Amino acid sequence: MYADFYPLVLGILILLASLISLRTGLAVAMIEIILGAIAGNLGILQPEAWMVYIASFGGILLTFLAGTEVDVDLMKRKFKESFLIGFASFLVPFVGVLLFTFYGLRWNVQASLIAATALSTTSVAVIYSVLVETGLSRTELGKLLMAATFITDMCTAVALSLLFIKPTVYTVLFVVVSLGVIVLATKFSQWFFNNPHLKDKVVEPEIKYIFVILLIFVYFAKLGNGQAVLPAFLMGLLMSKHFTETSCTKMVNRRLRTVAYAVITPAFFIVGGLKVSAALIMGALGLFVIFFAIKIVSKFAGVYFLAKRYIPNGSMYTTLLMSTGLTFGTIASVFGLNAGYLNQVQYSVLVGVVVASAVIPTFIAQKWFIPIHSQDLLDFEKKL
Repeated sequence: MYADFYPLVLGILILLASLISLRTGLAVAMIEIILGAIAGNLGILQPEAWMVYIASFGGILLTFLAGTEVDVDLMKRKFKESFLIGFASFLVPFVGVLLFTFYGLRWNVQASLIAATALSTTSVAVIYSVLVETGLSRTELGKLLMAATFITDMCTAVALSLLFIKPTVYTVLFVVVSLGVIVLATKFSQWFFNNPHLKDKVVEPEIKYIFVILLIFVYFAKLGNGQAVLPAFLMGLLMSKHFTETSCTKMVNRRLRTVAYAVITPAFFIVGGLKVSAALIMGALGLFVIFFAIKIVSKFAGVYFLAKRYIPNGSMYTTLLMSTGLTFGTIASVFGLNAGYLNQVQYSVLVGVVVASAVIPTFIAQKWFIPIHSQDLLDFEKKL
């Protein structure tokens, strides 16, 4: 196999996903995951080390961008609503999966806790991509949904850290460096973005500056056995006002999204699809269906009634998107496999459910439950 074959296949899949998305009106992230799963199971594409690294960076970049879309003022005003929806979105699936795996399947405690953590997640990357494509990221519904997703993933990350990760001096270093970078970035980034010697340059120093910050998170997270997605999201959250204050910073945000969506984030979704083994899932199809049903039903039980109260015009849409999973679900599953808590079949079933939850609820939400005003936004943009 020629060295350039996999990059060629990856490029073709990225382009093909965009064309299918434009043709069908479905979220491009969902198409990329499906194409990745097909290519991986047919043996056309395999996740090489460079591809996995770009994909992991793509997930962190998406998480940062998602943080910039959260309206901090709205999050403060609607803290109770976002916290209740986000916490219930985590707690109910966590308890449901834990009880089923430990008492029903007789898995050991560690495997049960890993499964509960993996299936309690909500994918900030999927939700952000869908909200941006539909125009809902600029609405109060979209911003509240992003805030609730942040709460869910924060709970998942804390659960994974408290239950399994053994802190070391490098873990402390990761936390200290992350907090220091976040404080400095939120204070001085505006100067960097508005510097007349740097702005509107073809070499895009502002985008490279953001990439360096995220790569710092990645390096120290790996060193400290942590996850870079949380500091990336937090930095995006705290820098969200920077990207709306001036026309210059708005332009930086648009350019950053263009760079991200061209190659980096598609690699994240395609590699996510590559991790699904159809053969292993088919060998445990009954377990796969039960896990998927438990995740969706428990998410529904945790989210729908709260969303019905606080987001009456988009309760089902909110519930379906909060049922998605990808980044943290995969992270938890990989951790369980590498630590010896999960066997290969358990791992494949969990990852398969995580990926399926990124596709199926998203498809249903977009096809039948998308709030009507998002279409109005798209129509308005076409007229500009």
